[in-house]
Amino acid sequence: MKEIIHQELIKHIETSNLMTDLVDQIEEVAHLAIETINNEGKILIFGNGGSAADAQHIAAELVGRFKESRQGLPCIALTTDSSALTAIGNDFGFEFIFQRQLEAIASPNDLVIGISTSGNSINVIRALSYAKQNNLQTVGLSGNDGGEMNSICKTNIVIPSSDTPRIQEMHIFIGHTICHLIDLQFSI
Repeated sequence: MKEIIHQELIKHIETSNLMTDLVDQIEEVAHLAIETINNEGKILIFGNGGSAADAQHIAAELVGRFKESRQGLPCIALTTDSSALTAIGNDFGFEFIFQRQLEAIASPNDLVIGISTSGNSINVIRALSYAKQNNLQTVGLSGNDGGEMNSICKTNIVIPSSDTPRIQEMHIFIGHTICHLIDLQFSI
């Protein structure tokens, strides 16, 4: 067991070391998020499975607080309303569960963030495509080669790995880092 734990830790560190190449993109997304809040927009974030959990985690950090005392900030995870998700999935199809919510609540000053480790999750792609077609700012958090999200998102932060757990670990690192930068901007 210890050997497996040690191997996993080494893989995590190796992936972490590659993140220095993404600093400019992380900063760009933090600026977009701060600009969105300053312009009275909201952050709309979503993904599937572990990425849904990451979306909810990041939204909770912004609505509640990350480290600093500050006002609650407008961020909605589109993964939390089980009635909406199941109704939309049943009536329109699973591929529409995020797009339909954007149609209902997105405003011109909003920032849309899709999370997909492959960069190809069809419901995430449909929602990001809708956002782009409606002139909303689009950001992706992906892995592998970035997938279809590369051509849709203004900024797609691609984790340089094909190992889903490593990608997800870096996504939450990025989310925490952006939350920290936002905290510093809006702290009391």
